[in-house]
Amino acid sequence: MAETDLFNPLSPAFHADPYPFYRHLRETDPVHLSALGLWILTRYEDCVTSLRDPRFGRDGFEAILSAQYGEESETGRLPRSMLFRDPPDHTRLRALVNRAFTPRVIEGMRGQIQGVVDLLLDRVERQGRMDVIGDLAYPLPVTVICDMLGVPAGDHEQIKEWSSDIIRSLDAIGIPSDESIVERGRIGRRGIAAYFRALLPERRRHPRADLLSSLIAVEEQGDRLTEGELLATCVLLFIAGHETTVNLIGNGLLALLRHPAEVERLRREPALIGSAVEELLRYDSPVQRTARITSADVELGGKTIPKGAFVVTAIGAANRDPAHFPDPDRLDVARPDNRHIAFGFGIHFCLGAPLARVEGQLALGTLLRRMPRLLLADEALAWRESSTLRGLKALPVEF
Repeated sequence: MAETDLFNPLSPAFHADPYPFYRHLRETDPVHLSALGLWILTRYEDCVTSLRDPRFGRDGFEAILSAQYGEESETGRLPRSMLFRDPPDHTRLRALVNRAFTPRVIEGMRGQIQGVVDLLLDRVERQGRMDVIGDLAYPLPVTVICDMLGVPAGDHEQIKEWSSDIIRSLDAIGIPSDESIVERGRIGRRGIAAYFRALLPERRRHPRADLLSSLIAVEEQGDRLTEGELLATCVLLFIAGHETTVNLIGNGLLALLRHPAEVERLRREPALIGSAVEELLRYDSPVQRTARITSADVELGGKTIPKGAFVVTAIGAANRDPAHFPDPDRLDVARPDNRHIAFGFGIHFCLGAPLARVEGQLALGTLLRRMPRLLLADEALAWRESSTLRGLKALPVEF
């Protein structure tokens, strides 16, 4: 592999299979300064350090995001979500929203989520084939997060489109990208913000038992949550609440179908589904990378990363590090001590992790139970053009 190939997130080969690139980087230059001026970390311990050490923070992203996306609200600039904030602002915002995504709350939603899974599979079961992405992986989490926020069913498709465009534009942060992708991200962010801004007056007058009404109640208590922060949180929740799950279900099922012995093991021992989902998150991580900016010079791996550097934490590489995961390229649905970082680490640990886990368990477990002859219908699969979020455009299966 040529030196210029070490980290090229715009390459189709990288989109199709980034793991050989990660392996080469990890073995030859694990703290790598790329041609794009990005510092790339590929070892597990280095990646964890970047996610928990306060010298690697979000301060500095404000200028990058403003240059990238500009003004994003007709009535003034929408505040950045907690995703791009450091303490104390991050701590305050996270505490307000976190109670809606605790494992206990999400576990209480299992029956509701199972009902959505069954309804989606009922629609395709007689056809003998389906596109797992379009028929299940996308509509499941979109339906669930829309229900949580009280979005009417007729608006789900529009919300999904805006959210997808925002996600696609995340690749542009720190990397030269097509301006049309960036513009669609701007439009999506404005669209979701405007949608919820229009929904607020009715929900203030007539609160419901949903997350949006809870956030409004917090906002109305005073200075704990402004309307701008409320709207920015709604934008974030759609990203955290559905995109990770789409890729978990798609990537996870593909990995299982390519390892039939593991599928049979799961059918024999369905109680392994929780462990299996953790392994699928590690094996082909839905989120492949995140980023931080250094607030001081940092010594790492024998190199000095200077203050103000843009540091890419390659989550997908860390989760295949043989120094931390024995035989990392092997899929093992019962892998013990599986401390992957697919949902990140530290204060920015993914808000939607408990929800994604339950949705993944129910979707994949139900597919294997209801469709015992499930097979991949086409080996020629297309991956989305993203180095941040790894996911398939479609996953055709027969059953």
